[in-house]
Amino acid sequence: MSGRHLVTGCAGFVGSTIVDRLLRDGHDVIGIDDFSTGREEFLSAALDNRRFELIRGDLLDPAVSDEAAEGVETVFHMAANADVRFGTEHPTRDFEQNARVTLNVLEAMRRRGVGRIAFASTGSMYGETKIIPTPEDAPLPIQTSLYGASKMAAESFIEAYSEGFGIQSFVFRFVSLLGERYTHGHVVDFFRQLQEHPERLHVLGDGKQRKSYLYIFDCVEAMMHAMAASAERVNIYNLGTDEYCEVNDSIAWICEALGLRPAITYSGGRQGWIGDNPFIFLDTARIRATGWRPTLSIRQAVERTVRYLRESSGA
Repeated sequence: MSGRHLVTGCAGFVGSTIVDRLLRDGHDVIGIDDFSTGREEFLSAALDNRRFELIRGDLLDPAVSDEAAEGVETVFHMAANADVRFGTEHPTRDFEQNARVTLNVLEAMRRRGVGRIAFASTGSMYGETKIIPTPEDAPLPIQTSLYGASKMAAESFIEAYSEGFGIQSFVFRFVSLLGERYTHGHVVDFFRQLQEHPERLHVLGDGKQRKSYLYIFDCVEAMMHAMAASAERVNIYNLGTDEYCEVNDSIAWICEALGLRPAITYSGGRQGWIGDNPFIFLDTARIRATGWRPTLSIRQAVERTVRYLRESSGA
């Protein structure tokens, strides 16, 4: 993979990590972000690099992606509303920021002749599947979150554009990601609670939800590895580890890293919120068949994330 690449959501957790990786590998990079959730400090190194160009804009405006796609070889489409928990409080947000924006990006690619797209999808689109670990070709059950539904819609558009216009696509269904620049999710929620009141911790659900997690640099390495290894038109990969943990396990690791022993209370129930799938564990045989392996375990990724949060907060 060489040449000029476009990264949407370039100031986010995943997008900024991809930007740094592409620049490190000597590529020219255009980044787009509206900074609604992205952070400029995540681009501090990129902004000092002459190979990087930043576009501040809203991808709901088709002109933004259309202009940026000129002369681009690959689009890394990472821009999204990624907060599953509050989807029902803003019912149209997932559709607008995940499905509609993806269609705008695809149209820009079609008009500008861009040949490849890498898309950040999610294991949440499998809903409450009965097949665990879940392979890429598992039957898709009823959707349980607006986020998952919007990502499924975006995937469908990407696949249809690949078939209709010859675009090569890479769809990556992530488990939850951890690591440096992590900004939302259970580890940061628990960390902030414990900063505010170290003696107690409140947990949504019963703490027995089982989830898999992946370290951010392992995730980006898997993406790059898959894109170099495949010549298929449509490529779908689960990205995760071959293990999972309970939320209670993660709580123990976080508390140990912080040297705390808080009293723990639970809201109760098998879900923390609407759309919180109580068991997410993806089959990663397909990406492993390319030779990729994660470098960190879930526990190591949690501990690395806590260290980052402590350092970035000055705690």
